[in-house]
Amino acid sequence: SILALKIYHMEQETLRTDASEAHIISCQEKLNVLLEQRKDLSQSIDELMSAIASGDKYMKVYKQMKMYNDPALNPVLYSSGK
Repeated sequence: SILALKIYHMEQETLRTDASEAHIISCQEKLNVLLEQRKDLSQSIDELMSAIASGDKYMKVYKQMKMYNDPALNPVLYSSGK
């Protein structure tokens, strides 16, 4: 996920030996926020899955409504007479 990539690269920044102390501290603070976001996201997913399992919440399936191949809905197709 994008969050995993951000965590990985921010951690790499904290390990740099050629960066200033201010840069490393700043990156560590950002890394701490990213790690908290990951923890919160994991907790939210766990809570949602528990609520689905107990029947308190449910997954709603939506029908896809693709317009690009429908000659009645795609302006390129209906204006060209195809």
